[in-house]
Amino acid sequence: MWGNLNDGLKELAMTLNELRFIVAVARERNFRRAAEKAFISQPALSLAIQKLEEELGLKIFERGKSEVTLTPVGNAIVEQAQRVLEETERIREIAARAGNQLTTPLHVGVIHSVGPYLLPDLIPALRKIAPQMALEVEENITANLESLLRNGKLDVIVIALPFGDASIVTHALYDEPFEVVVNSEHRWAERRSIKASELPEEKVLLLDSGHCFSNQVAEACPDLSRKSADIQHGTSLETIRNMVASGLGVTVLPASANSARYRSKLLRAVPFTRPAPSRRIALAWRKSYARAQAIEALAQAVTLAKITGIKHLE
Repeated sequence: MWGNLNDGLKELAMTLNELRFIVAVARERNFRRAAEKAFISQPALSLAIQKLEEELGLKIFERGKSEVTLTPVGNAIVEQAQRVLEETERIREIAARAGNQLTTPLHVGVIHSVGPYLLPDLIPALRKIAPQMALEVEENITANLESLLRNGKLDVIVIALPFGDASIVTHALYDEPFEVVVNSEHRWAERRSIKASELPEEKVLLLDSGHCFSNQVAEACPDLSRKSADIQHGTSLETIRNMVASGLGVTVLPASANSARYRSKLLRAVPFTRPAPSRRIALAWRKSYARAQAIEALAQAVTLAKITGIKHLE
């Protein structure tokens, strides 16, 4: 298979449009939607990709009845195509370097346990630094954000470390401790601190296991993995917070989720006994991404944002 690929590349003169077509199909998993995104008819797009596959001597896509999927070698080709397109975009950036990288929207991904608590303070700070750079925000779980980042659909994502590989650049922003949140009538409501080992004594409400924050809490509080532990999962931190307020159980939230705007008379946030479990939040972007000034502006805005409970990193 790889021999066919090498032979094909010797004779192939791929156009940028062909690279854009295969990236579009990889993103959309559908030829019709990809054609719409690429502003071309579906037959023309299908023909161009079929011709490319014939010249390479391999299949980039498997065509199913309901979805188009990438072959293993197709996945590698699409990743390389994305890098080529980004490097091509660098030519535009070089030509426009005398201009301003902060005048077009930035496509940002944020994990669910960060977005609601970071964005209200981040946006005003960013408006002061880059008033013409709007944010297009995608809130999702880490695995989905990583896929969107690698495919070029997102420019930069806000995630918890560790994350990425040699093709990804990360910049640590802040450390954030976890806190126990209980109903105001709970027996722990007046406690000064709580040990992580005490959590299995109560029903603990956590995010669904697909969320990285749930995994972080499980790692920080290993006793929760005991078979006897009473764990219930929820779809969002705010839903869980309301269930705790109703008296269903206790939960663990990041400190930023306990700022003044989220406080309730029905709830109490109690620190963990030191050293408190915590996480490190960072920006992550592709090494080939060209808008360095936009990334720097976003990082600076996070530094200026007044977020409860976190420790900014220099």
